[in-house]
Amino acid sequence: MNWDNLRIFLAVAREKSVRGAAADLGVSHSTISRRIDAFEQDLGVRLFERLPDGYVLTPFGEDMLQTARRLEDSVNGLERRVLGQDARLRGGLRVTMPDLLAAKLLMPDLVAFGEDYPDINLEVAISYTPFDLRRREADVAIRITRDPPEPLVGRKIITYARATYASRDYLERHDIEREPESVAWIGWDDRSRHPRWVRDSAYPNAPVRGRLNNALVQLAAAKAGMGLAMLPCFMGDTEPDLRRVPPGLPEPAWDIWILTHEDLRATARVRAFMDFMATAFQGHRDLLEGRLPQR
Repeated sequence: MNWDNLRIFLAVAREKSVRGAAADLGVSHSTISRRIDAFEQDLGVRLFERLPDGYVLTPFGEDMLQTARRLEDSVNGLERRVLGQDARLRGGLRVTMPDLLAAKLLMPDLVAFGEDYPDINLEVAISYTPFDLRRREADVAIRITRDPPEPLVGRKIITYARATYASRDYLERHDIEREPESVAWIGWDDRSRHPRWVRDSAYPNAPVRGRLNNALVQLAAAKAGMGLAMLPCFMGDTEPDLRRVPPGLPEPAWDIWILTHEDLRATARVRAFMDFMATAFQGHRDLLEGRLPQR
């Protein structure tokens, strides 16, 4: 049985649609549809029911799914063990991280890594959804989390700080210390009237207006004068158009971890990248912990 057919079958079963599987595997949806049809013809059975709201496994498809998952685990495990023996500082390296870390903190360090290791082809996959390192969706993950999942291994790099920011123009237009009710928070995707991060702030009664669930968009909105934003200090303190809102004290926010699968921990290029980035993070410690004066 062709392993590629099983990979496509698993992708459609996970995503419950041809388009979702195509995006997951990086091919066209017509290719996925054609391969599934041909696979079913070769087997002489129907694996999916084509319904208006997606692909649903038939009883035979459900049975095949269990076996295909075991095969996938075995193949991925073999690939990880082979890669884990690779002592060369060359080849591909796929790293996943949130966009705010790549864009507002680590880009110079990623460039420096490429210059120090020109034979390592670094691929950065931006995502807030955790990639599955067991399935080799990435080799290394830099994650903002308090509880990294098993069986990943690595280290906690630092706990970054956050503070409340607003544009200079916004603070000039609002006497926030005398009239705190005149300001508004830029909301995330928390639907409560006063989320916890508002209740715990110096302005717990300020209304929440708008919902922008991305840190870079929140940053842009604060710079444009939409209102108050709770931002990581490594983002807010480097923006000349932003000021910390009084009292301006940083507070611990989230942990940053650098992780890989346990089978890849001895791979030379994985180890080189993790060590390089751990050192880079330490060079940003004052900025990350909110101790650098605003520029």
